[in-house]
Amino acid sequence: MDHLYELQAETCRTLANARRLEIIHLLSSGPREVGRLAAEMSASQPNVSQHLAVMRAAGIVEAERDGREMRYRLTDPDVVVACDLMRGVLRRRLARLAGLSSRPPTSTAQPIGR
Repeated sequence: MDHLYELQAETCRTLANARRLEIIHLLSSGPREVGRLAAEMSASQPNVSQHLAVMRAAGIVEAERDGREMRYRLTDPDVVVACDLMRGVLRRRLARLAGLSSRPPTSTAQPIGR
């Protein structure tokens, strides 16, 4: 198996968390400090810090010191493109499912006795 598949799977596991996806969305508009991210997400600062540590270990975000604060940013802006592509896939899937559920049921069963 190609080593790149393993790296891709590891990255997908890291991104398989709604809070981390929210962080990516927020960082897509520019670097942020942990406190600001926590406030924007209505989350605790320790919780956001834990998510950022996981994302940093996976190479998705990087940090730079800004005085006493650490400022986080995406290492590659294309991670947002990848996430947006998946959101598009999911929106279309939900639309298809909604379309299926709004259709009247069709029956292929034959009446008894015929």
